Amino acid sequence: MTPTADLEWLFARQRFGVHPGLSRVRALLARLGDPQENFRAVLVGGTNGKGSTAATLASILTAAGERAGLFTSPHLTRFSERFVVAGRECSPEAVREALGRVRPQAEAEGASFFEIVTALGCLLFAEAGGRVAVMEVGLGGRLDATNVLDPVLSVVTGVALDHTAILGDTREAIAGEKAGILRAGRPAVTGVDADLLPLLETRGADLWALGREVALETAPLGWDGWDVRLRLPGTALSFHTPLLGEHGARNASLAAAAAHRLGVGEGAIRAGTAGVRWPGRLEALPWRGGRVLLDGAHNPDGARALVAALRGLGLDRLPVVFGSAADKDVAGVAAALREVASEVILTRAVLSPRAADPADLAPHFEGLNVHLTDSPEAALDLLPPGGLAALCGSLYLIGEVRPLLLGEAGEEWERWQ
Repeated sequence: MTPTADLEWLFARQRFGVHPGLSRVRALLARLGDPQENFRAVLVGGTNGKGSTAATLASILTAAGERAGLFTSPHLTRFSERFVVAGRECSPEAVREALGRVRPQAEAEGASFFEIVTALGCLLFAEAGGRVAVMEVGLGGRLDATNVLDPVLSVVTGVALDHTAILGDTREAIAGEKAGILRAGRPAVTGVDADLLPLLETRGADLWALGREVALETAPLGWDGWDVRLRLPGTALSFHTPLLGEHGARNASLAAAAAHRLGVGEGAIRAGTAGVRWPGRLEALPWRGGRVLLDGAHNPDGARALVAALRGLGLDRLPVVFGSAADKDVAGVAAALREVASEVILTRAVLSPRAADPADLAPHFEGLNVHLTDSPEAALDLLPPGGLAALCGSLYLIGEVRPLLLGEAGEEWERWQ
């Protein structure tokens, strides 16, 4: 995306950090004419899997003939990836033009980076004629900027320990924050563990849960994904998803159940689940006669899901490239990755000031053959040709590696959020 003064200003605001709360974004949207009132909203929150769930639901709604918006974060290689309407990424020109109008209003309110991006998405969707928008929640839920919208349906994918300094250091505390996107009397779908369901039920939503109202049967198809059958109250659905890993099948199932609750028929659910693409999450790309499997596993729960997916694909030992933000539970991630790593190449996202020094990651992989590199390019150069390797951790790292594998140009902004 070609640099402009407005984009440079926006990305500079990442350094002001995260400031949970709804008053600033509410005031900013009011200054913009409350564009969010022009479409129905679905909020998708959770610790892991919310992006693939949101992408699948938007794909289903588009297949059903809706002019559906999709808002996700962070982006991998282009800022405009965050804004999709009817299956098409908003053009960089449209994003820059809209940002130019949002900027003076955001400056007047002192809005944060994510608040501005949320308002920008609402404006883009409204002006593109979007009828419904699937909004991936950023951090937590209760005080996340997306929660200023009034959702017709909410999804909480699951709860695990992450962002504990902000959301709390127990699963129960984090579940309470995630539950803030639920609305009393309105439909909701969740995949949280059974012991956390009572915390979500205090919000009074009409809640369907995987393993309770939603029964899931899956048949693995290797690298082709999964065939899935859902049994819902009063009906059953069957579909295929190309998402890899058992967690991919679960996330697709949450999206399918949510779509059913929105009145979407089985034909559109089948078309939308089969057609979804979610880059950088268990995505295999070619590299020097072999393949690199990219995945944004950046916390222990995500790393365990990645390991399970690798084993489900018949993979036991393979080279692992890893890089992480400095504030993550690296010990927990490393404990999972050690189970499948034949060797470990540690690196960092060059454009992310939050990235951990590879030397600080190394002690967590003691006993394995460990290589330290100072850039994604150097890490890829160490991979043996013709084989399969896994590259995981920070999504900012994935965002720098993916253009290298595809021979594309990446962005040059510092990445915090």
